[in-house]
Amino acid sequence: MLLNYINWNVDPDIVSFWGLTIRYYGLLFASSFLFGYIIMQKIFKKEGLTIELLDKLTVYMAVGTVLGARLGHCLFYQPDYYLSHPWEILKIWHGGLASHGAAIGILIALYYFSKKNKKPYLWILDRIVIVVALAGFFIRMGNLMNSEIYGIETSLPWGFIFVRDGQVVPKHPTQIYEALSYLFIFVLLYGIYIKKGIQVKQGLIFSIFLILLFTVRFFIEFIKEDQVGFEQGMSLNMGQWLSIPFVLIGLFLLFRSIKLQAPAK
Repeated sequence: MLLNYINWNVDPDIVSFWGLTIRYYGLLFASSFLFGYIIMQKIFKKEGLTIELLDKLTVYMAVGTVLGARLGHCLFYQPDYYLSHPWEILKIWHGGLASHGAAIGILIALYYFSKKNKKPYLWILDRIVIVVALAGFFIRMGNLMNSEIYGIETSLPWGFIFVRDGQVVPKHPTQIYEALSYLFIFVLLYGIYIKKGIQVKQGLIFSIFLILLFTVRFFIEFIKEDQVGFEQGMSLNMGQWLSIPFVLIGLFLLFRSIKLQAPAK
């Protein structure tokens, strides 16, 4: 007789030596930057841009992602605690990163990058979101390895019992749902870029990214467990409220890009 659920009891630590622990989450997070860099390298080479410029962009991205994700978690999900204990914000190794915060951090960092290096803001966003979608895949797989950010109880045969988090009933593996969705978005966006190249209308790829990724996030949140106590009883949780503005911005930019006659340069 086949089980109608999956027992998930993976140790999040890969190996420990000399007081250093390598975890799946950290490895996957680092992989998102590695593979993102490789893809951006191909894009920059295709457009005749220097590796030095890419290296600068990578630094801005790394800082924007980490600071945005950390501050987003602290201010969106646990503001009372972190505003009362501000030094705890620095303890990123204790966990607590928010994807919406990362998105805001990236947008701000890339705005300064565009000003500093005299590149159109939408030109940068159109290219960087391709690898951001891929990074979303890696990060959600990291959440799976950590047995965190899962869904509500389910009777579906692919439900996961997250043993390490003390669960005894199958839950929706929403990490996998999101990861596969983000992987699809990456393939779609990269396919558009490969096909159209520099002829793609400015803002088109970025707008599709915003609409698809945050629409996916909005609907998957319906079957996710609440991340923090104050979300209980809310018709829409914090993740959904934060997704709506991104979708609206995406729709605005999509209509704007469709109206543009001249291709991006």
